Amino acid sequence: MSSTTNTSTHHTSTIGAIGAPSRRNTELALLVFAVVIPVFAYANVGLAINDQVPAGLLGYGLGLGLLAGVAHLAVRKFAPYADPLLLPLATLLNGLGLVVIWRLDQSKLLQSLPNFAPAAPRQLLYTALGIAMFAAVLFFLKDHRVLQRYTYISMFGALVLLMLPLVPGLGANIYGAKIWINIPGLGSLQPGEFAKIVLAVFFAGYLMVKRDALALASRRFMGLYLPRGRDLGPILVVWAISILILVFETDLGTSLLFFGMFVIMLYVATERTSWIVFGLLMSAVGAVGVASFEPHVKSRVDSWLDPMREFTLSRQGVAGHSEQLQQALWAFGSGGTLGTGWGQGHSDLIRFAANSDFILATFGEELGLAGIMAILLIYGLIVERGVRTALAARDPFGKLLAVGLSGAFALQVFVVAGGVMGLIPLTGMTMPFVAYGGSSVLANWALIGILIRISDTARRPAPAPASNPDAEMTQVVRP
Repeated sequence: MSSTTNTSTHHTSTIGAIGAPSRRNTELALLVFAVVIPVFAYANVGLAINDQVPAGLLGYGLGLGLLAGVAHLAVRKFAPYADPLLLPLATLLNGLGLVVIWRLDQSKLLQSLPNFAPAAPRQLLYTALGIAMFAAVLFFLKDHRVLQRYTYISMFGALVLLMLPLVPGLGANIYGAKIWINIPGLGSLQPGEFAKIVLAVFFAGYLMVKRDALALASRRFMGLYLPRGRDLGPILVVWAISILILVFETDLGTSLLFFGMFVIMLYVATERTSWIVFGLLMSAVGAVGVASFEPHVKSRVDSWLDPMREFTLSRQGVAGHSEQLQQALWAFGSGGTLGTGWGQGHSDLIRFAANSDFILATFGEELGLAGIMAILLIYGLIVERGVRTALAARDPFGKLLAVGLSGAFALQVFVVAGGVMGLIPLTGMTMPFVAYGGSSVLANWALIGILIRISDTARRPAPAPASNPDAEMTQVVRP
């Protein structure tokens, strides 16, 4: 029996990585909408208040478009594979915030207050500085993993930032909270806004090294894995620092943000639900304990429990009481489902805090429940893209850092929206991107810049391996 042998020779070859689309054109198209929507809102506000298109409409549109264009070019140049949604979403929120701040500047009631100064021009300047900060992060931070080298330096820097408001002559007590510092020529600054980013770097670096030890459990109790006693040390230290912030700076918001971000990152690093339970219990114990003896925090809790009583006492001239929360609740109620329309609400009755702490009440009154849901959905999308970036990151430090920054952003939105809507006591923090305040705008644009850097690294296609000229020869024998 004979057989025929056919010999065919094949050269093995390397398969290069499929080039991933950069999605920069998608980002550019979304940025157009992110600029056009606030411009239309600006026109609507002017027509509602003065029955004419605002004189500064063209300048506002060109200015916002120019800033968005600069940010887009920075991403296209320095982070070409980054997430295409983060920049348009942040630009949309920032643009709408400028519109609402300008709308409140037109209020006759607010103009009659002592020391009134238009806030919209300064907020536009802060936005320009924020975009510059965003571009600087992309330019100087070529690889987010470099930040891991500064883990313990970040811890020291964060503590310095958190203690600055307590320095005599530098710190400022504004409306009961000691979270500000005065800088000659620049006004007041809130160091806690920058501390959240520095703390996220420290937590990410620390937990990446210690996560295995923290994930160990000594015993199981009621379905929860209880951590070992010596592993409780880190969470006790962070809890103690957050309580000290609450005591000395009388700021519930920074304390919640600080401790909550650590617990979120701890849970992600260890995958132990018990840390979440411990975190919630320790937060509750600390907040209740401090609220029982610290007057400023206690007044915030009293206002939350009975805002109508606080409103009545404030109108009677009793010192130490505020009518703002009740005014905000009325604003939400009068907005209904679809709102009163741009420029046709009365949220200026909240007075000096209308464009900062309580700016969400203006959105609620003039855009209604539907508008508030849309605003919160935009915030939710930013958080979702941050978490998606964490899932896509190839290194554990990048994963933890992206989760920490997204968690800090989500917590800030929650404590501000929850305080204004009466879900939790007021915290005094500002709504990211929309509220008036330079510190918040600068810090949150830097946060978006770091997320974009991590997403660029995660989405960048791996380089194709070099081809081997001495490829193996393969013989295939067929009968």
